[in-house]
Amino acid sequence: MASQVYFASTRASGHNESLVEKLYKLFFKAGFHEFIEEDDLVAIKLHFGEKGNTGFIRPLYIRRIVEAIKSRKGKPFLTDANTLYVGSRANSVDHLNTAIANGFSYATIQAPLIIADGLTGKNFTEIPVNLKHFDKIKVGSEVMHADALITVSHFKGHELTGFGGTFKNIGMGLGSRSGKQMMHSDVLPEIDEEKCEKCRKCVKFCPENAITINKETSTIDQNLCIGCGECVVTCPTDAIKIQWESTSQGVQERIVEFSYGIIKEKKDKIGYINFVMNVTPDCDCASWSDKYIVDDIGILASKDPLALEQASFDLVNKQDGRHNTALKKNHKPGENKFKGVHPSTDGGVRTLEYAAELGLGSRDYELIEI
Repeated sequence: MASQVYFASTRASGHNESLVEKLYKLFFKAGFHEFIEEDDLVAIKLHFGEKGNTGFIRPLYIRRIVEAIKSRKGKPFLTDANTLYVGSRANSVDHLNTAIANGFSYATIQAPLIIADGLTGKNFTEIPVNLKHFDKIKVGSEVMHADALITVSHFKGHELTGFGGTFKNIGMGLGSRSGKQMMHSDVLPEIDEEKCEKCRKCVKFCPENAITINKETSTIDQNLCIGCGECVVTCPTDAIKIQWESTSQGVQERIVEFSYGIIKEKKDKIGYINFVMNVTPDCDCASWSDKYIVDDIGILASKDPLALEQASFDLVNKQDGRHNTALKKNHKPGENKFKGVHPSTDGGVRTLEYAAELGLGSRDYELIEI
């Protein structure tokens, strides 16, 4: 049976069609108000953006979601979990300072910010899943204590998984730091010494000091590497690669299994929103944002995470790809844009397949424009 996915286009012809107001309507059209009760503690899971990144969802949109929740007398708070890699969000102090610097202050949002896995990422809850890769997963505790959850995801490319959307935002995003390491367990990058210019940027961003760059050699100690993939994103000459034939799909499956555990725990008190705008080639974890690879499309919402993800994926791939961007091939409508950006991945197809196999929703959907 097809699931309903509600869609607000970026097209507008007057003040009554502001995308901010369309988002507010979308919240109710998708039925999120139905599961929010008075005094419910409602977690809004989003990505605050790395320091220097500009691709993350604008705070004024989040403010409108906060207002929608408050209209139901719920008590919203913004949340994310700390990162595995070295950056501006690896602990709660830096994470909160980055969020505030990027515009997510209480004065702007009118809701508090709470980091889900505590000061240093050690505040987690274990959830049994008994699946292919994991018997149990580790998730930031504060989200599991919340009464309801709204996920707000920036749909874009991702160097490890092809694309990142709802499942990436939930699974990887809400995994504790140790949980994130579980998901990256078989990601082992290697350096092409012929391409390496010995700039040492990868050394700076490696959280485990696993990289050695000197006049004689450029190597990664696989015994120290935790597979966070930060070096792959950081390298300006594309000298660091991962053999993705099996591991990219493995990472996708692990992320979906983490999502499965969280969704199972929240039951019917969870709603999903995807912003298919500023579709950048890489994740918002990068300290920069490249040009978007397709034109802005809009905002989608659903109670079915897989239908939402499939609809977002399809809408991107129906577009003409933008030239003079990181998209080097697959520009034609119908071609997988994410594989065009990250050809060593499957473009994110395994995420959709595995979510369906685990019963996380339907790949059949009815797209309803508001």
